[in-house]
Amino acid sequence: MNYNFDELINRKNTDSFKWDFFQDPEGTIPMPVADMDFRCPEPILQALREVTEHGVFGYSVVPETLKDILQKRLEDLYGWKTEKEWQVWIPGLVPAITASCRAIGEQTDAIITSIPVYHPFHLAPNYVGKKLQTFPMIEVENRWTFDFEALETTITPETKLFMLCNPYNPAGTVFTKQELEQLVAICQKHGIVICADEIHCDLILDSEKKHIPIASLSQEAENMTITLLAPSKTFNIAGLGCSVAIIPNVELRKKFEDAKNGFFPPLTRHSLVAAIAAYRDCEDWRQQLVTYLKANHDYIYHELNGYQGLKMLPLEATYLAWIDASGTGIPNIQEKILQAGVRLMDGKIFMGEGFLRMNFACPKSLVIEAVERIKGVL
Repeated sequence: MNYNFDELINRKNTDSFKWDFFQDPEGTIPMPVADMDFRCPEPILQALREVTEHGVFGYSVVPETLKDILQKRLEDLYGWKTEKEWQVWIPGLVPAITASCRAIGEQTDAIITSIPVYHPFHLAPNYVGKKLQTFPMIEVENRWTFDFEALETTITPETKLFMLCNPYNPAGTVFTKQELEQLVAICQKHGIVICADEIHCDLILDSEKKHIPIASLSQEAENMTITLLAPSKTFNIAGLGCSVAIIPNVELRKKFEDAKNGFFPPLTRHSLVAAIAAYRDCEDWRQQLVTYLKANHDYIYHELNGYQGLKMLPLEATYLAWIDASGTGIPNIQEKILQAGVRLMDGKIFMGEGFLRMNFACPKSLVIEAVERIKGVL
């Protein structure tokens, strides 16, 4: 079946965070928040209809079917053999980041992450009263990666948790086996637990790259890692709230469970059936989606990289272009672009001064119009 990702769906006045929250002028193209403007695949919609028609919306438990499907998916796609008891289902990945920060270490301890990075990573430590440590991403051979020397010098005896984003938001990196092994070795040497947000793992744009769950590298890596996953980004069901933490280590799993107790509600029946349908019945939709996103990415890269001081490294994954606008010489460029009718995310939110993040998970016609408006500013 061929899916129509060119369809323009009016999301205005639907209480959409992306389209309504900012109250932008009519005609503004919103490209900040990371959800997609595409209609969900039909199997998900049908599953939701059936639950709605049943008409009773009580508390739900996670069905064994979903656990089985996820377990099989991780082995089939990524070669990672897991156990069902490792799964801790949660109604959102961002709260799971905060729960991980709460679970690992004492109040006087520190949490480390690379920057620029998805903002909950650098906000969550403060939420739980712990110190934040950061080190920079660097450009190597036309891609962003870790500055491992800076990581080693930033770690202190108080560092107890490393927050990893792979694939990387916002830089679009798919970390190699060698890079992940080096990270594991450093964290193991210093007794640091890894919390790996791998929510974009199904959105690999570069066909030569392959996502590797960091916990799948070895038994040692497995034993020191909390892996966070969800169908939300891939299948555009973020608003339903369905995520999972894979935690092989019994002690870490108990700490995570204790940290989330009293804070997380049960998952809804709608979110559970949507996840089952997504993982079981929507692989053809996902593959066509990735092809469409890659075409949008290539257009943006061709048109904006090197244009009037802009710089963009090619993404290996995600639908979030990371554009260096510092070379334009235009102060407050995000505001200038907004005045021209395109809302991008200011890189300062991610501790990436001078950068802009652009969500291109939308019909190609909107991408073309947004690019033309950005060029007009420059």
